Amino acid sequence: MFVARVTGSVVATQKVASMTGHKLLIVEPYRVDEKNRDRLVPTGRTFVVVDTLGAGLDEMVLVCQGSSARLTPETEKLPIDAVVIGLINTVDIGGREIFSSRELS
Repeated sequence: MFVARVTGSVVATQKVASMTGHKLLIVEPYRVDEKNRDRLVPTGRTFVVVDTLGAGLDEMVLVCQGSSARLTPETEKLPIDAVVIGLINTVDIGGREIFSSRELS
């Protein structure tokens, strides 16, 4: 699993039938800043993920990747390798809050 920020969406009008109706998002993984460990920083990579929770633009999400992405009831029959499995409220490192969704409001 990894933490990521929603940066966009993908629209594909032609796709396999099992993917019809599934929202696709572009996410950028984040990691803890190695120097300060007091903030999250982007990795510079992007992924397309299936969104089963209704995440929005700029929202921080928890992503599951690989064959585990097909282990939720919503995705068990989908040809995917990445899915949003959580909407992040806070991230704490060493007892210190380094991210809060309240800051985005």
